[in-house]
Amino acid sequence: MNILVTGAAGFIGFHLVNALLERGDQVVGIDNINDYYDVNLKYGRLAACGIDQHTINDNIPIRSRTQPTYTFQKTDITDLDRLTELFAAHKFDQVFHLAAQPGVRYSMENPHAYVQSNVVGFVNMLECSRHHQVDHFVYASSSSVYGTNSKVPFHEDDRVDHPVSLYAATKRSNELLAHTYSHLYRLPTTGLRFFTVYGPWGRPDMAPMLFADAISSGKPIKVFNEGDMHRDFTYIDDIIEGVMRAGNHTPTATDKPPYYQIFNIGNSQPIHLMEFIRIMEAAFGRTAELAMYPMQPGDLKTTYADTSALAEAAHYHPDTVLADGVRRFVAWYKDLYR
Repeated sequence: MNILVTGAAGFIGFHLVNALLERGDQVVGIDNINDYYDVNLKYGRLAACGIDQHTINDNIPIRSRTQPTYTFQKTDITDLDRLTELFAAHKFDQVFHLAAQPGVRYSMENPHAYVQSNVVGFVNMLECSRHHQVDHFVYASSSSVYGTNSKVPFHEDDRVDHPVSLYAATKRSNELLAHTYSHLYRLPTTGLRFFTVYGPWGRPDMAPMLFADAISSGKPIKVFNEGDMHRDFTYIDDIIEGVMRAGNHTPTATDKPPYYQIFNIGNSQPIHLMEFIRIMEAAFGRTAELAMYPMQPGDLKTTYADTSALAEAAHYHPDTVLADGVRRFVAWYKDLYR
């Protein structure tokens, strides 16, 4: 298939590009390579796909030096003109839209960045996809849409009308916009609610990387809500398997609602935050220094995915044991930062 991946220099996007190439697809990746976190990590991911930093220029396609079926282009999803040109040139069969402004806490400091990328950019992608007859539009949502929901595990049918961060509100708006496009234009859309993804090449603003940095440098780990939190940590390989399985399950006119679906992608095994820290300590062979803090605005105390819908639809069964996944992550971390 001819596939577009947005956010291709990001954590999940990078791994998805590699999996699609391994499957034999023709892939175009785009990313604006913004500086929300260290751009060197983004350029490192691109280099691992055969895209060297010195070859990158705005809106100019670059062929990978190692992957003959991969092309990358530095393009911003808020630039509708460039997106329209891209879609017209490639006639994509499928779109995996992963580009977004991430981060719960940062959304309170810079709300306009979230509205531009996560709302305006999302509408641009929907418009291009429906005008250019994309067969299936798959996009990243988030477990944060469950907000103040106290029922666990979280199921796709639970109410999600009480977000507690602007980031979560933009992700919920994506789901509503996708539903509208599916209804009006019969554009098949699939939203994926990700649950605490970790693994090699992970984001430096997420807990696993922050903990690894602190443990390896002997600095205190910031532990929020006095450590009384549970997270459904999901290894990146399991996430990618879920994304690809969901991508292969295109909603049709017979689905309820037609042409539209939402799936949780998680591990369905929430872990207490202090237990996760102990597993990280074991992998590093060092004891962490802990600095306890109260709950931060916008955070959720528990995330816990019910993945039965994706299991039933596409036989999704995550199988990475947390201790094994953390060991792989720490091995990658040590290798990169040694």
